[in-house]
Amino acid sequence: MMAFEQIPKKDWYSILEADPSASVSDLKQKYQKLILMYHPDKQSADVPAGTVEECIQKFIEVDQAWKILGNEETKQEYDLQRHDDDSFSLSCRCGGKYSVSKEEAEEVTLISCDTCSLAIELLHYR
Repeated sequence: MMAFEQIPKKDWYSILEADPSASVSDLKQKYQKLILMYHPDKQSADVPAGTVEECIQKFIEVDQAWKILGNEETKQEYDLQRHDDDSFSLSCRCGGKYSVSKEEAEEVTLISCDTCSLAIELLHYR
């Protein structure tokens, strides 16, 4: 039996300091500005070690955000997932997704794939 996975909670838009309605070119500008600001080679030598580690972590997060939001397909998928924080999804064998919110899960027993005609049964364990 497969389990639904909780949708990730990271807000990639806030990491890029961007609005969700921003275009990809706007996101690219934000990414370029931040990646230069937090790049490990751009940090001065007299900065405390803890600050350098924070900058490296921020650099990694900015890069991850761009990998998701810089690609139109992954950006669209992420945007769909953001609409409902209390939802679960499962990949279908066709490449589509079965998605259900916690509220819907209380009421429905069959969940259809968003791309094909397959459906799965949601079992409730109490």
